[in-house]
Amino acid sequence: MELSGEDLLAATSVFGDRLPQAERYVEHLATSGIERGLIGPRELPRLWSRHVLNCAVVQELIGPDQRVADVGSGAGLPGLCLAIARPDLYITLIEPLERRIIWLDEVIEDLGIENVDLRRGRAEQLVGDIDVDVVTARAVSALVGLLDITLPLLRGTGQLLALKGKSAEEEIQKSKKKLDKYGVRSTEIVTVGEDVLEQPTTVVHIGL
Repeated sequence: MELSGEDLLAATSVFGDRLPQAERYVEHLATSGIERGLIGPRELPRLWSRHVLNCAVVQELIGPDQRVADVGSGAGLPGLCLAIARPDLYITLIEPLERRIIWLDEVIEDLGIENVDLRRGRAEQLVGDIDVDVVTARAVSALVGLLDITLPLLRGTGQLLALKGKSAEEEIQKSKKKLDKYGVRSTEIVTVGEDVLEQPTTVVHIGL
């Protein structure tokens, strides 16, 4: 997966001197990631733009030295992208499926990523077991269901960053009662990566 054109400019801007590590990660996605069913083969041409860069720009919303839990990590999106882009963050990847855990473990070891903790299980099982400031999630569930999975991990304070698409506003409207139930302080739709990506990333930002 050779980088060129706009993707190269964006990746250089986002990853800086850690770009070689990001390139190695994309090689894993493009080979064993597809072979083992973590990424669909049709995604190959847009691994950088649609997936890795789309996830990595979310770092704009995370302060320095934060503890992050990535729920339903799957192929490491966005968790591993953030870990590579931001070595100051400490990221817990939460994934229930063993085959994905095995793949993630292999990738983490190969890339030499040291700011990651890998946990097999459901997020609900880890409430009270991990201490985090931020929870991230991508393609896990509609927001109304995602709140029950993610917000308890924050134990009353912190932020949820849910990567969403065009349905973001509709999902928020459907979640009003549950947002009130959890005492959510703020809910907004933010766009990140506008300065580097042709299609910026939409994030539902929820603050407790």
